[in-house]
Amino acid sequence: MLLTLLADWGYRVEGAEDGDSAVVLCRQRPYDLILMDVRMAGLSGIEALKEIKAYNPAIPILIMTAYSNVESAVEAIKAGAYDYLTKPLDFDELKLTLERALDHTSLRDENKALRVTLAASFDPGGIIGSSPPMRQLLDMLSTIAPSEATVLITGESGTGKELIAKAIHANSSRRNGPYVAVNCAALTETLLESELFGHEKGAFTGAERRRDGRFQMADKGTIFLDEIGEISMTMQVKLLRAIQEREVQRVGGDHAIKVDVRILAATNRDLMHEVELGRFRQDLYYRLNVVTLSLPPLRDRVEDIPLLATHFLKKFASKNGKQVKGFTPEAMDRLLKYPWPGNVRELENGVERAVVLLAGEYIREQDLPSAIALSGAGASPAGVNIQDMTLDEIERVAILDALEGAGGNKSETARKLGITRKTLHAKLQRYGVL
Repeated sequence: MLLTLLADWGYRVEGAEDGDSAVVLCRQRPYDLILMDVRMAGLSGIEALKEIKAYNPAIPILIMTAYSNVESAVEAIKAGAYDYLTKPLDFDELKLTLERALDHTSLRDENKALRVTLAASFDPGGIIGSSPPMRQLLDMLSTIAPSEATVLITGESGTGKELIAKAIHANSSRRNGPYVAVNCAALTETLLESELFGHEKGAFTGAERRRDGRFQMADKGTIFLDEIGEISMTMQVKLLRAIQEREVQRVGGDHAIKVDVRILAATNRDLMHEVELGRFRQDLYYRLNVVTLSLPPLRDRVEDIPLLATHFLKKFASKNGKQVKGFTPEAMDRLLKYPWPGNVRELENGVERAVVLLAGEYIREQDLPSAIALSGAGASPAGVNIQDMTLDEIERVAILDALEGAGGNKSETARKLGITRKTLHAKLQRYGVL
């Protein structure tokens, strides 16, 4: 009866005769939702629920029972059930609960699947997430974006700091003005000064004409200073003056130029610790740290992994002209159990690689990068059969293991591996972790 009813409501449905069959089916292919009885022959509903949840925590499960006692309800919810329905079923309630469960897990409607709905006045842009840390972050974003406050965005590499900066600009009164981003770590001190403040013709070798700096380009808009913790002490002094006075002076120039910009900065360093070590100016830190937004690492927002992975799958499937339906439960299980030292950027790169190399309709665990595929199997680099891996894969696993062991500290990771921080940075970029 339920199979017929659900099909009439427009769902694609499949039936299982008992709990054992349900567990087998869930291991074979992905499902958006499971509707399951408590009392079944063989494996009970609670036992089947626990096995399915242990295998793939992403599947929402609705439990049905004729025994509406508190103990059964508590046991089902504790075991991971999304909700609890009593028989005889109220079909209107069932329909609403199904819709709510699919909306909540963001598997029915693509717009709801890939974006968090905030107040109508706030557009989250490409920010994806419904976990508590992301809801808290987005609530704060919707509050500070309309202001003129300087914002310091902190978080590990790959957490999406520039995405947050773009969302702040897009929801500010400066949205119609320019948004200019500068990667402070990518330029030498001399080039960074010229990039930020501009230069006069003949100011240095190769300066064949006068050039406006990024601060001038961002006038009446927003400037985003990425990797602010990497700039030298000399540049910190010059940047402090630009922020305090809202004016810049071109390299080789004599006159100050007024600029009207909102300043957003980002770093993966603990700037207060850098101040204590004498590597970052305290006065500049307080100028930048009017409002701080701390981005959670992906390992602290595991609930968002299915949303992000599905988003990236659709993006790269469309880009590469492939018909990809989704992830197998085994593949999603690996994604959920992997620690993600490279955060969202590593997840994006991993899904892109899988889509590009995929020959079938579903991404399997063996289609994922080796380090991710091994995560759910209880394997560690020490136990990996290197005969089945390329040299690049072995190096990648070793580096990620060292990075995880160092708690994401790149300097400590480089020391443990016996390489320079610059070499580590290059390798992490090569393997899609930065």
